[in-house]
Amino acid sequence: MALFRRGAKDIAPDDTTETQVDAPADDDVVDAPARERGPWDVSEVDDEVARVDLGALRVPGVAGMELRMEIDKATDVVSAASVSVDGSSMQLQAYAAPRTDGIWDEIREEIAASVVQQGGSADDLPGPFGRELLARLPVRTAEGRTGHRPARFLGVDGPRWFVRAVVTGKAAVEPGAAAVLEQVFAGVVVVRGTEAHAPRDLLALTLPGSVSAPEATAAEPEQESSNDDAGFNPLERGPEITEIR
Repeated sequence: MALFRRGAKDIAPDDTTETQVDAPADDDVVDAPARERGPWDVSEVDDEVARVDLGALRVPGVAGMELRMEIDKATDVVSAASVSVDGSSMQLQAYAAPRTDGIWDEIREEIAASVVQQGGSADDLPGPFGRELLARLPVRTAEGRTGHRPARFLGVDGPRWFVRAVVTGKAAVEPGAAAVLEQVFAGVVVVRGTEAHAPRDLLALTLPGSVSAPEATAAEPEQESSNDDAGFNPLERGPEITEIR
């Protein structure tokens, strides 16, 4: 889901336009502000929490959680991870970010403008991870009418990375239902790597390579996700990979 390109007119999932931005000089680098809760950088974590290794993201498991991976049919690239618990879902993606400052403020404005442009609404509100968007996304109903789906857009700036979550289902509007997914998001670890990336480049995800929780089991993934809608649908999920009971 290419939400975060500069100057984007929409948030269609197949947008692959890229903007190259020169990296800042080393003497321009400033330290990222200290954070009281995750998501965490891999350098900040020294715990025994069981997490599923997805490459750029390591995701903690909770009871009853289903983990799905989204695969771009055109490129066979794993583009996002999605966790589901009790009928609510959270899509996760990680991006490269500048060394000098965060990008969530700018991205949040772009998402809000795009949602409104396409017939939805978005409110910028304080949340447990800082500022977030509560949006009503336009969707097509089975009767061919335009409806709206609530969604929460969460974002956290880390050291040279940005991680974004989109929460849908009851967890988008009910604090009680959101607690488990917020727990998962707070426990996510980002592995930025040392490769050079332009800001907003998607950090590579992989199919589960290691599951450190003994109770987790993995199923064979499908080869590609279903993502055929040409319209506005940033929340398409791919094949189920793992269920943690």
